[in-house]
Amino acid sequence: MTEVKESYTTVQQICKVLADKQATDIKIIEIRGISDLADYFVICSGRSIPQVKAIFDHLEEQMEKDGKFAVRKEGYSEGRWIAVDYNDVIVHIFHKDTREIYGLDNLWNNGNNVTDYKAD
Repeated sequence: MTEVKESYTTVQQICKVLADKQATDIKIIEIRGISDLADYFVICSGRSIPQVKAIFDHLEEQMEKDGKFAVRKEGYSEGRWIAVDYNDVIVHIFHKDTREIYGLDNLWNNGNNVTDYKAD
């Protein structure tokens, strides 16, 4: 149970960092029990490719300050969909148009596992 709580704490930390950089439409998708990929997906959007990259840069910098390093990151050079793997949490930072095309929010939604992040 401690591991689950730790994953959720990481999710909240990630969401706050994303919100601090004006990421939009931040969603938390619990995929524990649905997939072995991770416990959570965090999905957000940026309005432009430079903003998507800036959101990622800020996330990576803040997480590393806390001693949390991505085990894998993909998509930075194109900047339309950047995926960042923090083991139990995978972050998807989308350009808003690309997010609509792939629809991960709906693909992984089983009816009660998607939460909108609301900054305090």
